[in-house]
Amino acid sequence: MLAREKLDQVIDRFAVLEARMAAGADADDYVQLAKDYAELQPIVSKARALIQAESELRGIEELIADEATDTEMRALAEAEREEAEARVEALETEVRLLLLPKDAADEMSAILEVRAGTGGDEAALFAGDLFRMYERYAALRGWKVEVLSASEGEMGGYKEIVASITGKGVFARLKFESGVHRVQRVPATESSGRIHTSAATVAVLPEAEDVDVEINDADLRIDYFRASGAGGQHVNKTESAVRITHVPTGAVVAMQDERSQHQNKAKAMKLIRARIYEAERERAQAERAENRKAQVGSGDRSERIRTYNFGQGRVTDHRINLTLYKLPEILAGEALDDVIDPLITDHQAGLLASESA
Repeated sequence: MLAREKLDQVIDRFAVLEARMAAGADADDYVQLAKDYAELQPIVSKARALIQAESELRGIEELIADEATDTEMRALAEAEREEAEARVEALETEVRLLLLPKDAADEMSAILEVRAGTGGDEAALFAGDLFRMYERYAALRGWKVEVLSASEGEMGGYKEIVASITGKGVFARLKFESGVHRVQRVPATESSGRIHTSAATVAVLPEAEDVDVEINDADLRIDYFRASGAGGQHVNKTESAVRITHVPTGAVVAMQDERSQHQNKAKAMKLIRARIYEAERERAQAERAENRKAQVGSGDRSERIRTYNFGQGRVTDHRINLTLYKLPEILAGEALDDVIDPLITDHQAGLLASESA
């Protein structure tokens, strides 16, 4: 059942916000009031639709129950009742979803990390396929992708690639991608046609801003060193590479892709900030999970979450037993929502079940 008391509190709170904004709050207060108003507006709009639908249903039921109602009118009312009941049920579910506790990180941009796992060169090629899938998906949604660091595989693809994906709600769409992705296919280098299985690991972290994570300079150890790899004389002349260690958590990030020490440090700090924020977020979630069992997966990055079978053209997400025979479209980013949407729906269903319990 819908928590009516909670819904009434939201509607009352919305009315107070409307009154305070209309009364002419000062600039600082108005910004916060407008933010709170915008967050509650979708809930209140849907709640009002629910209240109206319930009122209409009561009217229909009263008409049916009234002995003075003629046979023809009663038949019409009974035909309308089923549709009205379905509308109320659907609106109740939508309102309950809107009332669920929000993940504060959902609206954030994200740091995407893709690493080749078992499988050697083929794993690096698969890591490249996955990264391009996310890159195309981001482009379709109007998000900006910036590669922070990359280590290419000998035959192509990536041993490791880290990128920032900037846009509204990036983390909400990509957070269930964290885990081990497995591929089954015949490698281009395989002459006998044998199917190989290899894997890549994906990690998606909320990209925290300065205001989200407070980092004490005294907790950082920053080392500068000469970049390795291609780069000619520049590599040997300047210590442009940066390694930052966050001593309290042990998080370490090294960055050497840029020629400027300042640019490398800025990128490294962005990644350190994201990892610290995610560690704190996971700790808080683990505490909540002790009281709430319904979750999509454990979020454990060691678990196999998805298999891409090229021979059968299928993609299977093992967490929700979802199989789709549209592998090319998914890898092109065009049909990735067909996997993501059911994961989000399943997650919400778990949250609703736990709320009811």
